[in-house]
Formats: sequence, C-alpha cells, structure tokens
Amino acid sequence: MKYLPLLPALLCCTLSLAQPAGTPRDSLFSELKRTPSFSIYKDNYAVVGCPTNHTPDKFNSNVKYQISFRQRLTNAVLPLDSYLFISYTQKAFWDIFRNSKPFTELNYNPGIGISVPVFCQNSLKGFFSLTVEHESNGRDSIWSRSWNFVSLAYSTSFNSHWKLTVKGWIPFSWRSDNPRLMDYVGYGEAKVTWLPLRNERIVTDITVRKGASWSWKGSVQTNFAFKIGKNSNQYLGFQWYVGQAESLIEYQDFVSMIRFGLFIKARNLDFY
Repeated sequence: MKYLPLLPALLCCTLSLAQPAGTPRDSLFSELKRTPSFSIYKDNYAVVGCPTNHTPDKFNSNVKYQISFRQRLTNAVLPLDSYLFISYTQKAFWDIFRNSKPFTELNYNPGIGISVPVFCQNSLKGFFSLTVEHESNGRDSIWSRSWNFVSLAYSTSFNSHWKLTVKGWIPFSWRSDNPRLMDYVGYGEAKVTWLPLRNERIVTDITVRKGASWSWKGSVQTNFAFKIGKNSNQYLGFQWYVGQAESLIEYQDFVSMIRFGLFIKARNLDFY
C-alpha cells in the first residue's frame, strides 16, 4: 500500500499538464448518443511468438490472445455527466506447438464501473473511471489464482500524438490464493500511447507496472502496430512483454516474450 499516496499527486500533475485537443461538452454527449453502447474496451489481439532470453522450442513458444469489450449502460444522465458501464476482458495462453495443443492458462477480468468526463472551459480534458474488478484463472485447489480490486484511472491526451492513462488500485480478498501477488503487480500502472502519423496509422504504447517490493519486480509491455487499411481498426504489429505476472498462474516467473500478430483497436483509441 506504500505506493498509493503517490497516486493523487500523479493524477493532479496529469490534470495540470495535459493540454489535449479538447472536445466541446455538447459534442461529446452527442457522440456518446450516436456511438454503439457495445464497444471494444482494451485491445483485442492474437499474437504468436517465443522468448528472447531462452532458446525457442515448442514448450516455451505460444499464442497469446485477448478478447475485451465494454457495454455502456447509460449515456451521461447521472450526476457529474457520468455514465455506468460493465466490461469483460479474457486473456489466453495457447501452446499450439505442442502435440496436444493445450491451453495452459486463461485469465478472466470482469468489471463494473462509472466514468466521469473532465472539462475545463467547456473543453474535454480527459476521463476518470472508478471500477470494481475481479481477475482469476477459473481454477481451484493449489492452481487457483484470483484477486479483487477497486481501481481509479485517468485518461487524457496531450495533443493528437500523445495519450496518457494512469491507473491505481486497492486490492481486497486476494491473500488466500496468492499472498505475494502485490509484490509483482504492484498498486498501479502507467500507459503512454504515441501516434506519430495522422489517422492513427501507427500506434505505439508502453505500459509499466512496478511491484510493491523494493526489488525490480514488475513488468513493461510494449506494443507497436501498423494499421492495415486507412479506415480500418485492424493492425499488424508486435508485442514485447518483459517482467513478471504476464499470467496469473506463473505470476512470480520472469519472462521476456516477443510476439507478432493481429490487433483490433477501439475507434478513437477508446478515449470515450
């Protein structure tokens, strides 16, 4: 819990420094009413690859895929122009190079939350989201891994090329299955997204987590993706994950995995 006091200061710093290309209040709410309530949440992807710190073989190379969506339950009709949503993300690790091609791990992450837009002089600066989340691998006995947490996130764009998301969480009901999990996932993460070209043709993002221990436990995930078509939300790219807790079942193990494949991203990079 020692990193939680830093979160409010970091969020305040973000609010004061960010100067995004603001969307007017009325335009935002009109956009919310026009767009489908059901949408992509986090990146959806299917990537295949191997470790960079070991000799690749059929036992350490795999496919990783993620399915993520969100359902908006209201359209800014609550106090503070907020809206409710539910979300679901599922991450899978599939050993397709082994003879029986087993799924070695599935991680499930449902949530329910409220999102609040932040305006300054009638111009949109970002979004706060408060969410109650659960994550587990659906197993029992000694293979069970699960935790519950309340998260607070803030997303903003500095301009048309840079976006920042800062997220912190308070865990609960997690010690029985994985008492040292916080040493590896920590109490928050920061994600920086860079869009060097117009129309989001290239998207690069880096997500950093620091474990709660004093050691160098944590993770860095880098995604680089190139849009297939001008008006498409499909990308080809790679993902490089370095650190611990890529999967819940082996959250204590260090990995360095590079994978290539297909990414499907939300319109407007899910800023709404």
